[in-house]
Amino acid sequence: MRSPLRGTWELLKRRFGWLVLYELRNKVLLAPGALRLRRFEDAETARLARRLGHRPSAGVVTVIATHRRPEALLRAVRSALGQTVRDHVVIVVDDGAGLPVLPDDPRLFAVSLARNTGVAGVVRNIGIRLTASAYVAFLDDDNLWEPDHLQEALAVLEAPGGPDGVYTALRRIRPDGTDLDVLSVPFDRRRAAHAAFLDTNAFVARRAPALRFSRLRRTPEVLPREDWELIRRYARTHRVVHLPRPTVRYLVNPASFYTSWGD
Repeated sequence: MRSPLRGTWELLKRRFGWLVLYELRNKVLLAPGALRLRRFEDAETARLARRLGHRPSAGVVTVIATHRRPEALLRAVRSALGQTVRDHVVIVVDDGAGLPVLPDDPRLFAVSLARNTGVAGVVRNIGIRLTASAYVAFLDDDNLWEPDHLQEALAVLEAPGGPDGVYTALRRIRPDGTDLDVLSVPFDRRRAAHAAFLDTNAFVARRAPALRFSRLRRTPEVLPREDWELIRRYARTHRVVHLPRPTVRYLVNPASFYTSWGD
């Protein structure tokens, strides 16, 4: 016989969504660490801003978070710099491991955190805070964009009456380079409470106070991921739409530092 407690849990999952309930649990259990990470983020943003001397600015900024993947990072950086949109700067934020030699390009800026955090949200937040732009995009160091990824997204965002955020479809790639599938799900905030189809590698959004990642320490086993949390929260006060063309080559990476991939 099913216990009353389990029956209540199943009812809550159906009503509110299992991802929403898991996120509430995360906030209760992981909040103390998030407060410490907020202080670290503030201190590192101030330190690195002094080092840069100015806030890199453009129409759109791409934030690349990286950690110990020098060859993959170079491919990601070239992918970002190869975009057809020219009013664009790229900031690489290294999570405390050190950076390889990067291309000499006036649109590229790179910083290293004083120590490793293991928290993708903090790494990306520092990149957001160090820069100025109308729009922000995100690319992880093991993924690639099609050359017109930003152009396609900005055409939607800058159209009359356009939304505040857009995410394109993901072409998911196996480690051997073969295609796994294409993930393309129209945006529905209620549906997002029950299914994890949101990923920031495909997301381009208007800069706003709500465009800040969670600072919870999400080990690879912790669900939902910070991508889901950011986009769903941003969509509470900003309009988000889906562009079904796959413009992201997303590696399903078993060596990910932030995501646990099962079979």
